[in-house]
Amino acid sequence: MIGAIDHHISGDRVAVEGEPRGEDPASYPASMAEDRARGDGAGGRRRHLVWDPTADPGADPAMPSGTTLLSGPALGIDVGGTGVKAALVDLATAELLSPRVREKTPQPSTPEAVAEAIARVVERSIEGMDVPEVLPVGCGLPGIVKAGRLASAANIDPGWVGWPATDNISAAVGRPVLIVNDADAAGVAELAFGAARGRTGTVILLTLGTGIGSALFIDGRLVPNTEFGHLEFHGQDAETLVGGAARVRRQLGWKAWAKQFNLYLARLELYFSPDLFIFGGGVSKEYAKWGKLVKTRSEVVTAAFLNTSGIIGAAYAAGAHVLGDGAGSAPPSRSEPATGGVRVPRDA
Repeated sequence: MIGAIDHHISGDRVAVEGEPRGEDPASYPASMAEDRARGDGAGGRRRHLVWDPTADPGADPAMPSGTTLLSGPALGIDVGGTGVKAALVDLATAELLSPRVREKTPQPSTPEAVAEAIARVVERSIEGMDVPEVLPVGCGLPGIVKAGRLASAANIDPGWVGWPATDNISAAVGRPVLIVNDADAAGVAELAFGAARGRTGTVILLTLGTGIGSALFIDGRLVPNTEFGHLEFHGQDAETLVGGAARVRRQLGWKAWAKQFNLYLARLELYFSPDLFIFGGGVSKEYAKWGKLVKTRSEVVTAAFLNTSGIIGAAYAAGAHVLGDGAGSAPPSRSEPATGGVRVPRDA
């Protein structure tokens, strides 16, 4: 059997038996509050937990900083405008423990139809695997996440706005589900395991897929729900002109697309002066075709996990949320080179 989640920190932030835990949300049955402690034989404390009943899944998620050390399995789900994907993730290594299962996003992409697709990919991703009874599950959604619902809907049906996503997706899956912004999830994966690991300063991750998602980190801290794909650019949302689907729709070659994409990056540099851009999403798989055309003042790398960052980050966020350990972890203490797949020198 795949073991339950394990967590290690250097301080005393995780509650222990006998400490006040607050009221249990009604959505968590008492059987899910199992909490077993054991020593790790070192100076820190290691917690062997299944679910923290005080971690309300309907609250705005406190995304982990990337320095939280976890082990055990969690399930990551990534919902986009063209695909719904899921896989089981090893929280210690970011390796996929199951095949990545994908279905096309239903059209129309109503919340009810997508929730059914999520349930199917989840079932297929853990089929035949002996997973813990209580498994952390995270789901990245393309929109601003507030109090368990979407406050915006990017490249999916507008019916998602205000729909009780946490409650209904949890019901469809049959397990409590943490929902997060999809690009924030991808960014957290790169912060914990990939191209942003150990980096200080200002880092912007862009997920280039159907549209453009974004994650902004300042000294290892996430600024959630940035949605830079919707910045005004030539009078329109930027992603409608330079997103992946826009390139295909406008029948732009890579050179013509990169020329406009560079103008978009220049806008982001004007606003935020990033030290590092990380490119992920489906378009990043074609980086060899357009990477040399990118012109920025900032360092540029591709995401270490390319199009699986969203799955890994959603699983990691859920794992940290299970333990009630979110953004309070210590930030990275050093600056070191990014570990993404491809580098582009700073433009002289």
